[in-house]
Amino acid sequence: MGKPSLSDSSDSTDQLGNQLGDNGNPPGKTRSPQQSPPSKPDNPWMEAAKTIGLSLILALGIRQFVAEARYIPSESMVPTLEVNDRLMVEKISYLMHPPERGDIVVFWPPDTVAQVCQGQASPSKQKDAFIKRVVGVPGDKVEVRDGQVLLNDQVLSEDYIAESPKDPWGPQIVPPDSYLMMGDNRNNSCDSRRWGFVPRNEIIGRAAFRFWPIDRIGGLGR
Repeated sequence: MGKPSLSDSSDSTDQLGNQLGDNGNPPGKTRSPQQSPPSKPDNPWMEAAKTIGLSLILALGIRQFVAEARYIPSESMVPTLEVNDRLMVEKISYLMHPPERGDIVVFWPPDTVAQVCQGQASPSKQKDAFIKRVVGVPGDKVEVRDGQVLLNDQVLSEDYIAESPKDPWGPQIVPPDSYLMMGDNRNNSCDSRRWGFVPRNEIIGRAAFRFWPIDRIGGLGR
């Protein structure tokens, strides 16, 4: 009996390969690709919660750093602002430059307001911000005399006030990084003449735009 030749061994291997097919599967069968399990549909309540959460974060960010709405609760800024006027207070300008004379600003008043302004509640940093006009900036000398406001010994032209102030005040120098505020309704305004100067870090922003009532809508300039 002769020894098997190398060609005999290779023939048997080819036959085995032919029986399994080219890819090692039985003839007529192919390996199906692996399929991932179907993903679960998104929970609509979860999606709604995410949307609401992002909206709240965005709204709070805008209110904190960009702008916020305020309303006028008193007559201290008549005739410029009437009771129940709605305003937009912007907060960007004072990040780039300090408040200027004539700006109408919203700020937190000092704690002494409750004692010196009759009927005025102690300020809450949630609702009781004040709104007045900047009359003096750091270094200014301000005085009220003979029904006129003197700014650095010059009569201040004020075509926006309700009437001339009756009571004298000053003279005083506005300290560094502080501002002197007065209401346009000079004889019906509890302001810096009563409770002192406002530090810059207590200023919330500048009243830039009145959006209510409709017939008085428009910007608030100096």
